[in-house]
Amino acid sequence: MSAESLPAESLTGSRPNIILVMTDDQGMGDLSCMGNQLLRTPNLDRFHSISTRFTDFHVSPTCAPTRSAIFSGRHEFRNGVTHTIKERERMALSTTTFPQLLHASGYATGIFGKWHLGDEDAYQPYNRGFSEVFIHGAGGIGQAYPGSCADFPPNRTRDGRYFDNVILHNDTIVQTKGFCTDVFFQAALGFIKQQHESDTPFFAYITTNAPHGPMIAPEKYKKRFRDLGWDGNLQGRYGMIENIDDNFGILMDKLDEWELWEDTLVIFMTDNGQAGRTAKKNGKTEKVFTAGFKTGKGSPYEGGTHVPAFWRWKGKLGEGVDIPALTAHLDLYKTFCALAGITIPEDVQAIDGRSLIPLLENPQANWEDRKLFVHKGRWEKGDDPNNSKFADCAVRTQRWRFVNNKELYDISADPYEAVDVASDHPDVIATLRKAYDQWWADTLPLMVNEDAAYAERQPQEVRYEKQLAEKGIPDWQPLAL
Repeated sequence: MSAESLPAESLTGSRPNIILVMTDDQGMGDLSCMGNQLLRTPNLDRFHSISTRFTDFHVSPTCAPTRSAIFSGRHEFRNGVTHTIKERERMALSTTTFPQLLHASGYATGIFGKWHLGDEDAYQPYNRGFSEVFIHGAGGIGQAYPGSCADFPPNRTRDGRYFDNVILHNDTIVQTKGFCTDVFFQAALGFIKQQHESDTPFFAYITTNAPHGPMIAPEKYKKRFRDLGWDGNLQGRYGMIENIDDNFGILMDKLDEWELWEDTLVIFMTDNGQAGRTAKKNGKTEKVFTAGFKTGKGSPYEGGTHVPAFWRWKGKLGEGVDIPALTAHLDLYKTFCALAGITIPEDVQAIDGRSLIPLLENPQANWEDRKLFVHKGRWEKGDDPNNSKFADCAVRTQRWRFVNNKELYDISADPYEAVDVASDHPDVIATLRKAYDQWWADTLPLMVNEDAAYAERQPQEVRYEKQLAEKGIPDWQPLAL
């Protein structure tokens, strides 16, 4: 289907099912359809070929911030998320999430994998709008930090910790079998099948722990890279990505089998720029493919925030269509609510994002220029945020990227930021600096977690010990597919 043959009717209020697949630390260079000659991702490549692609789509530089921005529709700092740990990964309880609004309107809402917006009970996804929860704790399987951010104890202590994990399934910790990504997709597919059979609209958020480090993958996915002489880290990382691709292929096959494509918007994206830019082959350090970007995860440059965004809705969106407008994770909130026919209440948090429906309906639609604000955060606990105001920050417009309050890149002519043109455009710098100063002043009072005391005990550890003592840890029983 071409862009010109799109249906004329509005997508607003059409109430599709929505499947959002978001992987962890996978960048633009981590797909063969983006030019990686070593990786094999045939299923995602095929999905890319039949999707509408947002080619200038941005997220936050790291993981919890991106997730907070998605679920709130505004910059993560405005939800108190200025870090990935230290109690500053917790999304402010004043935030109304779009899953809350979707669920209230009749959608089933499920999360499968990584949450990373607070491990304490009040912050957990079952209290933030999700009717089905299947998650690990902390920001990654097996992680544990001072305070509340920590996974369940058994996941922290074993070698090969991405296998046979304990997982929180709604109100019960369960013992799973197999590789984490396989398990998360299996759980999500069971949920999707249930909703399909009951004719219930659904939002399924499949949020893999992979390919976040440590670099652990099933042996069969590592072998090809090992045989080529690559080190263990690349074997594990690329093995995780090829495993994701296989699971995405299973998802596509099931949507075929269940005849769900025409009723379902499917999105593939990643949570920040690429992690890892080098690897060793036969003992020699070599650069890995980065799709041209000079930086990756945690960076205020393009490589830190520019990610894949492939959208597929058969019969509604064009196939093989590129949308070059400047878009962002902030835009999912209003987009999903509009698709579901939800009027966002006036008393929710101020939303920074826009609805993408005009672009989905017409990829050539007028799209007013905008300013996206980027900041890595991660200053030390107890530090004055103002001391880090200009550290690892950027302002992005359709044409410009203003980095660290001094560098300026003309992205329209120099997408990989080779030449700093700050000295040629003082007027642009003045405008972007003024906008950033105002944004910072408006945002600083909303950083509500800065002085939060560390939790005395890690809540997922407490939960695990209590359940173990009272009734044990049952085996997870996946639904038949």
